[in-house]
Amino acid sequence: MRLALSFVAFFYTTALVAQHYAYKEAITTLCSAPFAGRGYVDNGAQQAAQFIESEFKAIGLKPKGKKGYKQAFHYSVQTFPGACQLIAGTDTLKAGIDYLIDPASAGTSGKQTYQLVYCKTATLLQSTSSFKPCPPGRMLVVQTSGFGGDTIKILKARLKELSKFAPVLELNDEKLTWSVSQSATPYPLLHAVLSKWPSQVNSCQLELEARMLPNFQTHNVIGFLPASTEAKSKETIVLSAHYDHLGKMGQQAYFPGANDNASGVGMLLYLAHELARQNERSVNYVFIAFSGEEAGLIGSKYFTEHPTFDLKKIRFVLNLDIMGSGEEGITVVNATKFPTEFERLVQLNQQHAALTQVKSRGPAANSDHYFFTELGIPSFFIYTMGPNKHYHDIEDRAEELSYAAFEPLATLLLEFLRSF
Repeated sequence: MRLALSFVAFFYTTALVAQHYAYKEAITTLCSAPFAGRGYVDNGAQQAAQFIESEFKAIGLKPKGKKGYKQAFHYSVQTFPGACQLIAGTDTLKAGIDYLIDPASAGTSGKQTYQLVYCKTATLLQSTSSFKPCPPGRMLVVQTSGFGGDTIKILKARLKELSKFAPVLELNDEKLTWSVSQSATPYPLLHAVLSKWPSQVNSCQLELEARMLPNFQTHNVIGFLPASTEAKSKETIVLSAHYDHLGKMGQQAYFPGANDNASGVGMLLYLAHELARQNERSVNYVFIAFSGEEAGLIGSKYFTEHPTFDLKKIRFVLNLDIMGSGEEGITVVNATKFPTEFERLVQLNQQHAALTQVKSRGPAANSDHYFFTELGIPSFFIYTMGPNKHYHDIEDRAEELSYAAFEPLATLLLEFLRSF
């Protein structure tokens, strides 16, 4: 692996002498199998941080941390590093396609056989207060298809409650979407696609290795590009994107996280490269690749609580996520909170005819801009819109990205940054 990473570093160092940054190659690398979904299994997040640090160095960014480019922090996370097999009757289901392990699920002790007990949804809606721990070897099955609104919210909550009493399997035809959990249920909790589940099956086999990491270490990666020496203003603009993703569910299924958010890292590196080539810079730029976003914005929270420079010097934060499409334009979170900057972005888009739409959205705690905004620092979170709906699934691969607006958007963002 060291040899492979050395080759990657050499390739990109060479590529950076070209006119523009090789963002597609960087994104494809971050999504590749050796990076293990940039998560918690097989050193995925650590390899991604190392790659980004090497890119920062090649671009010419300086470290902006007390101990170099990386800022270490810790948190707990439930992981699934080994066996992950579900057999319904005689059918072996495909992980990530036919079923998901709930991110908070407990594991099994080897391969376990369960008798399936199909629960009545109407009874479940009422309460779980009368439930008692099930006899060993039972798995409760709940079908939640056909419900919506408040009803489905109640059912989802009941599933979590049920997992305190017994292993639980949810059947639903909704899109399989995974996430990250910092806690674990007492029993296995699974979600399977109803149309892939064999009819009238009354037993299943499950083998699942789950491991809680109470002190998982990861890093924010921080690079610095100073203003020109003669520049009067020494304000700082922060550009950020999270590089972490969901990692692996067992050894067979991994979540590449192309749009979310290798594409944002690609944009971050592209903008850093372009700004580094610029002789005159009126402000300082700090580039931060955050980790821990998928687990609850942990990396950006840690940074704002343990900053590596004076946060009062920040003029603006531009956070980038989901940069891989753009056929339908972009959405700007915090547009209503900072209308002057938003109007400037809209006007620049009109001048350059860059994007089909620059859509306004209000404040939201949905990415790494949030804790900066809470401190009163002007911040935008920008994401692209388009037909690519792969999100937190195993199909969010680099080859699925259209890059329809990547370079026009980069041009627009550079013009916006230079307007400060």
